[in-house]
Amino acid sequence: MCSVELSYLLPHLAGVLVLSVDGSGPVVVVRARTRSFTPASCTGCGRPSGWCHSRYVRRLADASLGGRPVLIELSVRRLYCENAACAKLTFVEQVPGLTVRYQRRTPLLQHMVEAVGVLLAGRGGARMLKVLHVGLSRCTVLSQLMRIPLPPLQTPRVLGVDDFVLYRDTYGTLLVDATTRLPLTLWEGRDAEQLSHWLREHPGTEVVCRDGSLIYRQGITDGAPEAIQVSDRFHLWQGLSRRVQEIAVAHRGCLPAARSPVVESAPSSTELSVEDAAADTRAGRHARRLFEAVHTLTDTGRPYSAVARELGMDRKTVRKYARARSWQEVMRRPPRRPSTLDPYLDHLQQRWDEGEHSAKNLHQELLGKGYLGHYQRVKMAVAPLRRGLPLDQPRERPPSPREAARWITTHPDRRSLHVSHRLRRLLEHCPELKRTHDLVRRFAGMLDNRDASSLPSWLDELSHSGLRPLAGIAGALREDQHAVAQGIATTYNSGVNEGRITDVKLQKRLMAGRAGVPLLRHRVVLIAHLRRRYADRPTSAPR
Repeated sequence: MCSVELSYLLPHLAGVLVLSVDGSGPVVVVRARTRSFTPASCTGCGRPSGWCHSRYVRRLADASLGGRPVLIELSVRRLYCENAACAKLTFVEQVPGLTVRYQRRTPLLQHMVEAVGVLLAGRGGARMLKVLHVGLSRCTVLSQLMRIPLPPLQTPRVLGVDDFVLYRDTYGTLLVDATTRLPLTLWEGRDAEQLSHWLREHPGTEVVCRDGSLIYRQGITDGAPEAIQVSDRFHLWQGLSRRVQEIAVAHRGCLPAARSPVVESAPSSTELSVEDAAADTRAGRHARRLFEAVHTLTDTGRPYSAVARELGMDRKTVRKYARARSWQEVMRRPPRRPSTLDPYLDHLQQRWDEGEHSAKNLHQELLGKGYLGHYQRVKMAVAPLRRGLPLDQPRERPPSPREAARWITTHPDRRSLHVSHRLRRLLEHCPELKRTHDLVRRFAGMLDNRDASSLPSWLDELSHSGLRPLAGIAGALREDQHAVAQGIATTYNSGVNEGRITDVKLQKRLMAGRAGVPLLRHRVVLIAHLRRRYADRPTSAPR
């Protein structure tokens, strides 16, 4: 113990005695004494003094040793201050690295308590300290955490602003230094007045990265009118992708054109037999009944909301049935999953045509050909043949509106060959989706090349495209055109903001969402600096 823990303190101590006391528990007691004739600096004026007044014992808790708590009983001197002008008559000497004024824990243990409190908060920190043989309550851990001073705030040159959900419908605002990637502060609410007040109190910000929020735009304009506002590239692309999905929903009837020609050229008798089989099911009869009821009312020009109230349905369901051309569209069969039986389907069809209708015999034949599946799968596969239907071959379904929008917004180099063929057939069939695809690819080219020179003409094309969702986003982008151009042409973005928001949500979950704003602010700021400090430490070479 002496050689490991207190060796660097020997110049200040006269003697060290290690004693294990088992009477009141497995506690390691270290008894030490400071040197008697070594001058100590006054805690008031800093003048050295060796005039001893008396001695008393300080009891300090230290980090555990060998799974046992450590208690240091340190005999220290009370000295007279020899400076007549000093306000202190007597003072207690402090041992550097071992004692701190009004502290009953060593600096080593105090730093451990603070680090655990920053990382795990109150209840989790108390449990972790108990594992480390340090008995502190959750309230004590939280009080030690809140006593840690926040790092001095320096006005950033590039500021990131973003909002997050604090609880329920209450939002908060987080400010991040985009250069150092460290959080600065956070507060409850996301109004423009709070942001502008903070910017006026901390002048010097040159660039502010934000999303398309009108509130933050107004707050930055009022608080830092000379700062350059940058609209985030991710939010721009996300807003455009949502409009593309709305267009795909409006043209849902064109999506079956993306299916392969093999599926489209299937025999009409087979398609009719499958549809007749689906019409005899309960789901088929329900879908056909709703389809007829919805079209009976919507074909007369009645709005979707009125039809939904009359039929007792959701408005989105009414809209889905009204936009469908047949009841089969709203009752799509999910694509059959690949099976180990797929390579043997042709053999099953051949043997069935030859007159072998026993599923058990067919299963035995397939086992001889290398099939390792169960008999029940063969029995279910030949069930359609008993009803006069073809084998359940894997079918290619039409893409969903979300899937079609993802095809359009995906870079051509990242699309698979199959998806490229399906998208080409879809765009050849639907001119509106083709126009949407061309406009999206033009905007993607501006982002890739960081060239915003063609932004005004692109916005004009959006406005005159004849597509309502694109015309709506064109008006919003035109109002914020300068920030949008900065987001396209510059390297600034809100990526660091999104990462810090994720960290804020993690800290909220660790505290079960019960943390107040001051505690959450303390943890978010301190934990980022703690990670940075330990990440910057050089790692020792392995021995």
